[in-house]
Amino acid sequence: MNTATTTTTATANEQAAEAWWRYPLLWMVIGGPVAVMVASFATFWLAWRSPDALVSEDYYREGVEINKTLAAKKLLPALAGRNHAMTPVDDLPAPSPQKVAP
Repeated sequence: MNTATTTTTATANEQAAEAWWRYPLLWMVIGGPVAVMVASFATFWLAWRSPDALVSEDYYREGVEINKTLAAKKLLPALAGRNHAMTPVDDLPAPSPQKVAP
């Protein structure tokens, strides 16, 4: 083969070069990291704008008080049953008269 035949065949089979911004795959490759960068700057801005509230200095005592309150609420049904069973008969309210439906 001569060189003239090789060059004409190679240029006929090649696609015309397009501008780089016309390739959709390129935008997909560039778009991911750009989206992550935008999200990270937005997150940084939110964190800088509204700092976290400080923890109180007596956080341990407050936690113990909360645990005592929750423990007391957990035992309420048992305490109500015990108190009902231990109430003397003299202290019970008189049964209300039942009304008969007409």
